[in-house]
Amino acid sequence: METMLSQDALKKIDREIAKYPADQKQSAVMAALAIAQDEKGWLAKETIEFVANYLDMAPMAAYEVASFYNMYDLAPVGKFKLTVCTNLPCALSGGVHAADYLKQKLGIDFNETTADGKITLKEGECMGACGDAPVMLVNNKRMCSFMLPDEIDKLLAECK
Repeated sequence: METMLSQDALKKIDREIAKYPADQKQSAVMAALAIAQDEKGWLAKETIEFVANYLDMAPMAAYEVASFYNMYDLAPVGKFKLTVCTNLPCALSGGVHAADYLKQKLGIDFNETTADGKITLKEGECMGACGDAPVMLVNNKRMCSFMLPDEIDKLLAECK
């Protein structure tokens, strides 16, 4: 099989596969897609197909996973993907205000990227930190809490 991922990424995927019985390689699909996305920046159809084939599963099954969860990007995103929780608890505690502030500061809407390609703004589902609202995720990995305008400005300065 021709490889489109580095040997390092394949080793990481192999470690994930090893956590499951040999006949259930597809159980590692979420981790494998995350590893592929970390390396490629987003999940092109060909990347999803490669991961599916590597895991001996139907490409459509891997695509279903990638398209269901908002941590996977099916189109290119900026260097920094900022995801703002706007579910009800966060919305009632400033999440919508935080999103509006970001839109105004960045000059973009949800699912758009700044002209310089640095920042993509996304609307997210519950992140399980309602008491810390408003909350945001940076690149699916770093959670930021109590994101009022001053904190948002600090985060944007980090993203420059």
